[in-house]
Amino acid sequence: MKKVLMLGTGGTIASEVTPSGLAPALTSAELLRCVPEISSLCSVTCEELFSIDSTNVTPAHWLTIARAIRARYEEYDGFVIAHGTDTMAYTAAALSYLIQYSPKPIILTGAQKPIVFENTDSKTNLADAFRCAVSDLRGVMIVFNGRVILGTRARKTRTVSLQAFSSINYPELAVLQNGFLMEYIRPSALPAPVFYDKLGERVALMKMIPGADCGMLSYLLEHNDAVIIESFGVGGLPSYQGSGFERVLREAMEAEKTIVMTTQVQNEGSNLSVYDVGFHLKNDLHLLEAYDMTTEAVVAKLMWILGQTRDPAEIRRLFCTPVSYDLLYLKREDKA
Repeated sequence: MKKVLMLGTGGTIASEVTPSGLAPALTSAELLRCVPEISSLCSVTCEELFSIDSTNVTPAHWLTIARAIRARYEEYDGFVIAHGTDTMAYTAAALSYLIQYSPKPIILTGAQKPIVFENTDSKTNLADAFRCAVSDLRGVMIVFNGRVILGTRARKTRTVSLQAFSSINYPELAVLQNGFLMEYIRPSALPAPVFYDKLGERVALMKMIPGADCGMLSYLLEHNDAVIIESFGVGGLPSYQGSGFERVLREAMEAEKTIVMTTQVQNEGSNLSVYDVGFHLKNDLHLLEAYDMTTEAVVAKLMWILGQTRDPAEIRRLFCTPVSYDLLYLKREDKA
């Protein structure tokens, strides 16, 4: 029988009702007792890392999870992380960079309703997560509502519906129906994973709105090493007289800040070369472009990169090097 390590972190799945709303309370062992069928799938060891609402998750928690897996990696055949849904996609992306090319499955799951509720998705999601943890799947994945989603491609797209997560710009890896796993895609792996244990947390995100003040971008660049700009459509920034964005960007590039342009549009990605408002950002200022990456993956990848280097050329090379299929589309000038 295969051995699986279950890591508890809190979240809705482990929550109980309190006078001020739902709050994490149950341990991993208590969750398992609610799904007795898991005992027939594998031998499980439980470890509590923390018990928090995932709104409170920080990059330090990502490192805690990655280190726990690294410390026990050789002892287990798979790993299940019970996690809150609100930041699960960020955690899945971060673990995809901190633990690369894993030949073993590393599964994140959670629920839209606590396991103590009568009408809950917790039990199905948890059982499905363990089915995947003992399978031949590999790498970091989210298992939720019968779908298996690559860690670098997941996004929470519904706040209360049971189908909370979507796979963005990439197919689902597998589906589960009536307890059976049907695998479509198997990511590449190495005989042993490559672990990392540092993150550069000084990364900020600016979401553009019509009439946005360039002063906000200037502030974010002053206080961070990297800034991601979520622009409109395929990408661009205001260029009307007095907008000030080009000046702010030029000053930031001279100060060797890292700037990534992406899009607010969920599907199909950016392409700065299409319109004049984006062309000069790409060809004159040489900003990095996220293309088909999710914002969650861009955030986590930049933190991973800044944990390894501060050299601008190396930052560009690493950002443009695909990791766990986070980036499928690259223009020729961006390829490492």
